[in-house]
Amino acid sequence: MKDSKNVDWNTRGNKQLVAGILAIKNADEAKRFLRDLMTAGEIQEFANRLEAASLLSRDVQYNAIIESTGLSSTTIARISKWLKGSLGGYRLILSRISNHHNSSQLRKGLHLS
Repeated sequence: MKDSKNVDWNTRGNKQLVAGILAIKNADEAKRFLRDLMTAGEIQEFANRLEAASLLSRDVQYNAIIESTGLSSTTIARISKWLKGSLGGYRLILSRISNHHNSSQLRKGLHLS
C-alpha cells in the first residue's frame, strides 16, 4: 500500500474525489455522500481510525485503543506514524474538530444516527 505522499493526486478520479469532498456543505450532505461512497463497514473503519488518532493524541495506550476501536495494533501504529508525520492530516482535522467542539452548529449537525 502506498503512503499518502505517493498518492497521485493529479489523476482525474482523485481530483474528482477531492472536489466532491470540498463540495460538501453540511453534515447531512456529508452523511449522504459518505454512505453512497462507502459501505457501512468502511465508514465504521474510517470512524475507528479517526477515533484512534484522537485517542493517540491524548496519549491513550494502544491496548485501550484496541479495546475501544477493535483496530489492530499494526493499524494503530500506522495511525500513530501518520499523526506524527509531516503531512499533518489527522492533526489538522482533530484540531478543527476540537476547536469547534462547543459550537452549537457542530452539536446539531454531527450527531450521526
